[in-house]
Amino acid sequence: MSAFRSALARHRHDTRGRRWLFVPYDQLTSAFGPLAREPVRELGIVVVENPGKAARRPYHRQKLATVLANLRHFALEQAARGVAVRHVVAPEPSYASAIAPLARELGPLRVMRPAERELRTDLAPLVASGVLEEIPHEGWLTTRDDFDASQAEPPWRMDAFYKYVRKKTGLLMNPRSKKPLGGRFSFDAENRKRWNGAPPAPDPPTFTPDDVTREVFDLVERHFERHPGVARPELCAATHADAERLWDWAKSSCLPTFGPFEDAMSTRSRGLFHTRISPLVNLSRLSAARVVLEAADLASAPLASREGFVRQMLGWREYMHHVHEATDGFRVLPGRATPEVLASPGDGGYARWRGSPWVPAGAEPSGDGGSLASHLGADGGVPPAYWGAPSGLNCVDQVIASVWDEGWSHHITRLMVLSNFAMLLDVSPRELTDWFWVAYVDAYDWVVEPNVHAMGTFGVGDLATTKPYIAGAAYIDKMSDFCGPCRFDPKTTCPYTPMYWAYLERHRDALAKVPRMKLPLLSESRRADAQRASARAVFERVRAALLAGEELAPEREKQRGLFSDA
Repeated sequence: MSAFRSALARHRHDTRGRRWLFVPYDQLTSAFGPLAREPVRELGIVVVENPGKAARRPYHRQKLATVLANLRHFALEQAARGVAVRHVVAPEPSYASAIAPLARELGPLRVMRPAERELRTDLAPLVASGVLEEIPHEGWLTTRDDFDASQAEPPWRMDAFYKYVRKKTGLLMNPRSKKPLGGRFSFDAENRKRWNGAPPAPDPPTFTPDDVTREVFDLVERHFERHPGVARPELCAATHADAERLWDWAKSSCLPTFGPFEDAMSTRSRGLFHTRISPLVNLSRLSAARVVLEAADLASAPLASREGFVRQMLGWREYMHHVHEATDGFRVLPGRATPEVLASPGDGGYARWRGSPWVPAGAEPSGDGGSLASHLGADGGVPPAYWGAPSGLNCVDQVIASVWDEGWSHHITRLMVLSNFAMLLDVSPRELTDWFWVAYVDAYDWVVEPNVHAMGTFGVGDLATTKPYIAGAAYIDKMSDFCGPCRFDPKTTCPYTPMYWAYLERHRDALAKVPRMKLPLLSESRRADAQRASARAVFERVRAALLAGEELAPEREKQRGLFSDA
């Protein structure tokens, strides 16, 4: 018998007269919901492992192992509390297929509203028939009413939502004056320092896997060998104790210095002062409410650091969730044409990298991938460089290496290296979103689709964000040490800058009505025709080379006459 099943068998409880709750893979907590307030001896939970869903996309091995190890440890922790546990393996990619037979045996089940649209869609027939009762998800910090009250109508803005919620909750507010502490709601302008090595960045904690965790990683290596990425058990916080240790480390080693270097990037530290807790928060192993309250009250951290963390959690994370729900995963865009819905999710460019499709010929992928059509008409593919083929650009290759090594990189590398470069290449928002979805440990549809589609690619225009986050080589050079060891020079030969200008020229008409793009477009309008032609040539050459899996080299590009106007 497996280590997990043996451990679970040691906690056998009488199941008679219990109220049963289906616990999805991302609600692994007893900090809120029925498990937090109802007598444990009156409760039973159903947890489902779904190999079919795991195989649906080329998910990073670390992601598969992290979800499964946490699910199994959560089940054991609840069993130790006295909760009855039914653990089942789904016979197919549908969770409903595993739950329906149990409902006939145990009676109607409850479930807190799933965070992922994909799971809600799967369970909808059971909810409609009364087999499964959907109750509110208590892990969110805000409500749809908060979102609607913060702004009358689209376009939506995170800062309006954030200010509204800060005032409503009183977090980081002066209780007497009702004004924000420090006189400002956001200290973002102070959180943009380059990191030059001081203070030293902390090493992230590692974890000693127990028998249950080791078994999960062995299972992933055996049964999901086609999946990309490295599976590293020492980086997997799987137990409740692991989660507590990671959060303690984040509070003591990261948050006191998080603010000033929030936007910095470095070859010497992949995470700098970022807390790395997003995978556990998105699995509910750490309660969002708890970490926000504790961070806001952290005496060892200056106000700018505390506010920066609170803005990410209470502001941006909640805002992205509401945008996703309000648009039904971007299937309905208020005031805009309804996009065409794709029949299935994509592979994020896997086939282009491997030379063969992820789904075998003749097999039909399941699930609704949505359309995520591009406001700017971007339709290019994710290049093999995003799967580990060398691009020749140090910033891209460094960040990609960290992703496939750990399943993680911090949010500025995601936005200003990977999304920025993909935008400059006119990569399809759908394909880039699918790549992030499979590559990152913390990626689920409600968070990855709005973050990549709405913000990372400007895929819905100004519906939820104010501008496309594009930049040339100067930004990368200013905020990181990536350019030093790169073969390309940020001032003369790096393709980022001419590609930036080519992007502005290519999308001038679509961006003309975006207020924050007026100055960049004015600068582009003053460029000479020869400069524009050179920038277009760089874009075409780089795009063609990377899609073909070719590594860029300054000497070869110089021979082609490129990068002359950088």
